[in-house]
Amino acid sequence: MNQENMLQKEAKMMKLEKLIASRESISSKPFAIPVKEMLSRYEQLYTGAISDVMREFCLLDQSLPGYLRPLRDSDVVAGIAFTVKSSPNVKITGEMSFRSQMLDDMKEDSFVVWDTSNDEKATLWGGVMTATAYGKGIRAACIDGGIRDTKQILEKPFPVYYKYRIPNGSLGRCLITHYQVPIKIGDVLIKPGDVIFADCDGVVCVPRDIACDVLLRAEEIRANEKKIFGWVAEGQSIHQITEKGGYF
Repeated sequence: MNQENMLQKEAKMMKLEKLIASRESISSKPFAIPVKEMLSRYEQLYTGAISDVMREFCLLDQSLPGYLRPLRDSDVVAGIAFTVKSSPNVKITGEMSFRSQMLDDMKEDSFVVWDTSNDEKATLWGGVMTATAYGKGIRAACIDGGIRDTKQILEKPFPVYYKYRIPNGSLGRCLITHYQVPIKIGDVLIKPGDVIFADCDGVVCVPRDIACDVLLRAEEIRANEKKIFGWVAEGQSIHQITEKGGYF
């Protein structure tokens, strides 16, 4: 019996099929809205509205950790998750070829989301990576770890979210082990193909299968809040506003 069959047998004995499907399955469900239109419409919104809609879907852990900060507060960006996994490692052999293969596989409209396995000593993103990604039509990157070459990154209109800055390069300090696999950052399970949306308040992951439904509901919230702001500007009382379905 080969190793794969043994693992499948063990999983069945332990009744892990549902857990495996939940953690490892990757949806390829087509979006009901053309991708570029959907992402553009997300970018007219804000993460607070998306997070509130996630709560309506009983998904309370879709916001990435609050320590992830934008390089520019003005950036508002949505893209399709391209996941990367790395970890601290002294090995260097093969790293550059694997990184090149990964970059080749990144597609237009991707939002790179990088799990560094809590690395605290290296940078995983810098000026050359930014220039390469920007040239390929990739929309943004979120690195749960270090970046460097900040001035070079800022030369491109490319949103980057990150944990810390440090000049240390990655070779000899960490190793890319996987890409386009499910990853977890903080409490958020992120799968390739999910929608990632970010602004100055943080980064939110929207599961692919509900991305269009979330968008439509968030657009409703934005329209409702526009009315509420109007009522406030008119000087209406709290009682008047709440009577009409407003909230604070």
